[in-house]
Amino acid sequence: MATITHYYRELLHYFSRSLRDRERAGDLVQETYARVLAAERSGQAIAEPRALLYRTARNLLIDQQRREDLRQHDGEACLAEMPVPAAEQPEEIYAASQRAHRLVEVIDKLPPRCREAFVLHKLEGLPQAEVAERMGISRNMVERHVMLGVLACRNHLAADDTPTAPPAFQDPAR
Repeated sequence: MATITHYYRELLHYFSRSLRDRERAGDLVQETYARVLAAERSGQAIAEPRALLYRTARNLLIDQQRREDLRQHDGEACLAEMPVPAAEQPEEIYAASQRAHRLVEVIDKLPPRCREAFVLHKLEGLPQAEVAERMGISRNMVERHVMLGVLACRNHLAADDTPTAPPAFQDPAR
């Protein structure tokens, strides 16, 4: 397998150009090599190692972009449920930040398996089938865990939106 090792710098440059982040590029180069080595160890004949490396690299970039798009979409959906401060005054920005922190706390308080499925699907962007395989549970169970996580977040947001009556004014002269 010494033939593919001399493509390391070339692949690193390829990923660095595409991602504009050398650290992430290094991680993807390693993932590319891991996948190609796994293919070789499984007994697959590799006629064109450089072509396989680049095809694998391109697929990893596409997967990463899809995950980022999903995270962006899920983040926008979550943010759409959160009211954006109209005037963006410091108090409103702080309140929105506190609300986001409380949502993280809600997610942290989910049962461990539920939280794991929710995070893998909603935040990591993995398909439910992959989450099920990774966790060793059925896809239906993943759907239930994700639904419970979404409901917990929505209930928390609904509770935050419930107007509370201001404290009654008490005249200090009395």
